[in-house]
Amino acid sequence: MQEEGWVVSGIKIISDNRKARHDFEIMETIEAGLVLMGSEVKSLRGGKCNLKDSYVSFQRNEDYLQNAHIT
Repeated sequence: MQEEGWVVSGIKIISDNRKARHDFEIMETIEAGLVLMGSEVKSLRGGKCNLKDSYVSFQRNEDYLQNAHIT
């Protein structure tokens, strides 16, 4: 089910992986930005993002979002 983003303290949340919060104990959260192309921005604004089975890998002082699907 795709849903529109919601606003939390002035910031619009585009997508949240609630299943990960249910299945795992989250010990630390890190906030980061992404570099997006024009079509990706349009899709995210429309709420077309799937974070199921996605994760972040850390390599040489850089973070990579893996297995996220942006339509």
